[in-house]
Amino acid sequence: MKYEKEVSRRRTFAIISHPDAGKTTLTEKLLLFGGAIQTAGAVKSNKIKKHATSDFMEIERQRGISVATSVMTFEYKDCLINLLDTPGHKDFAEDTYRTLTAVDSVILVVDSVNGVEDQTRRLMEVCRMRDTPVIVFVNKMDRDGKNRFDLLEEIEKELKLSLHPMTWPINSGKDFKGVYNIHTKNLVLFSAHTKADDTENVLEISDINSPILETKIGERDANLLREDVELIEAVNGDLNVEEYLQGKIAPVFFGSAVNNFGVREMLETFVNIAPRPQSRQTSTREVKVGEDKFSGFIFKIHANLDPKHRDRIGFMRVCSGKFERNKYYHHVRLDKDIRFSNPYSFLARSKDIIEDAYPGDVVGLFDTGNFKIGDTLTEGENFYFTGIPTFSPEIFKELVNKDPMKTKQLEKGIAQLTDEGVAQLFTQFGGNKKIIGCVGELQFEVIQYRLLQEYGAACEFRTLPFYKACWLTSKDEQKLNDFLRFKQQNSAEDKDGNPVYLAQSEWFLNTEITNNPEITFHFTSEVHK
Repeated sequence: MKYEKEVSRRRTFAIISHPDAGKTTLTEKLLLFGGAIQTAGAVKSNKIKKHATSDFMEIERQRGISVATSVMTFEYKDCLINLLDTPGHKDFAEDTYRTLTAVDSVILVVDSVNGVEDQTRRLMEVCRMRDTPVIVFVNKMDRDGKNRFDLLEEIEKELKLSLHPMTWPINSGKDFKGVYNIHTKNLVLFSAHTKADDTENVLEISDINSPILETKIGERDANLLREDVELIEAVNGDLNVEEYLQGKIAPVFFGSAVNNFGVREMLETFVNIAPRPQSRQTSTREVKVGEDKFSGFIFKIHANLDPKHRDRIGFMRVCSGKFERNKYYHHVRLDKDIRFSNPYSFLARSKDIIEDAYPGDVVGLFDTGNFKIGDTLTEGENFYFTGIPTFSPEIFKELVNKDPMKTKQLEKGIAQLTDEGVAQLFTQFGGNKKIIGCVGELQFEVIQYRLLQEYGAACEFRTLPFYKACWLTSKDEQKLNDFLRFKQQNSAEDKDGNPVYLAQSEWFLNTEITNNPEITFHFTSEVHK
């Protein structure tokens, strides 16, 4: 394989969780370990994301949440790690779903106080669709939370995950004393705000029955730890890395991201076992990661990252071969060749223009309106990467233009924002009513704000009584056309001209599915169709 050395050192993963589980804090600590930032708080103060503050990011600052996926690259122990920090807020779940198509594994952060929450379940469903390998980090052990065995049982049951503890906590909350590393047989004693290079509190214990344990954590806790570890080892044995890579088993680590505790143990294991870039399925064949010819796909588009230059950035995952600056590549959907003079990687503190990139890398490409999510670039071959889903929205509103003089700006703005994946756009059959579908209310705020700030178009939204959007396919074209004609009030087409049925309720939807066996109702749509 031509680029074996470069491919083998890449690890591309996403951090996912429910809001407030500590995702951004964990991201920051991983960057500290990789030397990409020097001080805690740099992520939150946006020091490393100065280039990535945009007008609408004001919403992020006001609400203290992430609404956009951030990409950060850092090196650790000769591995080049591409880390994608995703939005936790459920209203921006679709951005996270698509980001999961661009990574090879995930770290799932679970709050030890609140346990599994709705958003965590949804994210795990997407991981299961692709058998994505998962490592679980149980965070906030320095707070009084759930019993650790109860918590593991809850995660297994709720997320349908088989867990394999790699470290084990000694108490929690104010009594939290540290973790025992079952895998490497050492004791890591808890101290607040552990430094990235701190090894003072790591105690090698070749035998867990050694009396030194009592002197460090006390007799009661030493005996309890021995019982727990004996039970865990009897049930789990050694970690089967192959089963982890197949998405069947999830290694578990306990810690406190805010105190930088338990993070090193997870990162060490991650670089050793996490999958390197994988081969990927396309519409015509499987593209092997070791192929000489370049291919990649756009999984995210972000407008106006830099408010001074109204720019749009396409985030591309490299899947095979070598991407080179200033070289012409084939844009499959548009059937034209384009080149990029300023591609860049996101090296934590700055956007650095790059000369080349390899499988697993995420590259930022300036977009002049050529890209939409799911677009594929190749060295001439025509195929699409599959499995980039669009999910059915849950809230539907009619887009109403408040200023007829700005109709063109509104249409351009909503087309670009929906290309970005901020929301989905449907046009009602037999009319030109524009319907916006979103996962949550907050997305409508973002759209309204951005249309006004970036395109000078004022709009409002009127709530519509729809429950779900279903994409329709049928082998009998006449039957499909008849259905769309009879159900004109509930029929629309998406941006790509695909027919969609907008159901008013679950009952209506089930009735139509039963009454129209020749038509297939899909709850997701692959975006390149």
